Amino acid sequence: MSTDTATGSSETTSPSSSINLESVRAIARKDFQDAVRSWMFWGLSLFFFVLLVAVTGTISYFGEDIAAEGATTEALVLFVSQITRLVIPLIALILGWKAIAGERETGSIKILLSLPHSRKDVLLGKLLGRSAVLSVSLVVGFALAAIIVAALLGSFDIVDYVSLLVMAIIYGLAYTSIAVALSSITRSTTIAGAAMFGVFILFYIVWNALQTVFQVLMNRGTIDGVSYTQEVAGPDGTAQQMTMDRLPDWALFIDMIDPGNAFQNAITVLSSTGGSELGTSYPDAWFANGVPFYLENWFSFVILLLWIVVPMAIALYRFDRVDL
Repeated sequence: MSTDTATGSSETTSPSSSINLESVRAIARKDFQDAVRSWMFWGLSLFFFVLLVAVTGTISYFGEDIAAEGATTEALVLFVSQITRLVIPLIALILGWKAIAGERETGSIKILLSLPHSRKDVLLGKLLGRSAVLSVSLVVGFALAAIIVAALLGSFDIVDYVSLLVMAIIYGLAYTSIAVALSSITRSTTIAGAAMFGVFILFYIVWNALQTVFQVLMNRGTIDGVSYTQEVAGPDGTAQQMTMDRLPDWALFIDMIDPGNAFQNAITVLSSTGGSELGTSYPDAWFANGVPFYLENWFSFVILLLWIVVPMAIALYRFDRVDL
């Protein structure tokens, strides 16, 4: 008797923990189609198109010196990446805000789960659907603007242009994963909205202030700095060796794992845009034995991948066990 009950219970709960790819695809397709019908998708596409054309027009009009140097696409990547570093998280957080929390608040999540969809199907479908809205709108906006951008710029590098598009999509996936994950563990859109606002404040105010805090703590002796020797010009103009302190590697790594920093660091790997204007670059003198692999710009791809996978992994575990 007890064996039958246990077996029946296992059969009842197993669909909740399974993943059906067809079911995930159906939910994602409906999410994307709803965005198209509501003109959200077309609005985002138009926004990215206008952004690229506006920045390109500004560069071509005011940037004669830049154009003369043949670095116009690099300038475009520099300016657009700085704007999208702020804009894409806002769009992704808004897209993911009501993904699950809105369904739970209205009760429609129970109707959705009464169909042959598991909770994991719903969560992954929402992630793919919202990610598709942002990603495809980026592709459409960039594609439509490409001809105008190429015509306005004195020098157009397709590799730099596509690199910016690819990294913008990956960056958007990271924030969409964070947003959908947070939406899945909150009961109402009000709480979900507060969580989205908290994420934005965390990465754009708190995280950016951490390096300043670490520097102050190091200057006060609370944190042990790392000594290095650097060659500087003395009062008489001759080169002199000077010993200085820098933040330890772990503090530098904390700065690296900010999604925005990882986004810009990764662009420097794919495109010719880089140096001190875009991405994180440390003086060679800081590292006597070479830069640790986790502080190199290529590692930013790993960081962005983790920002996509880890929030969703936590959400898949948590959402499967919450009381709806």
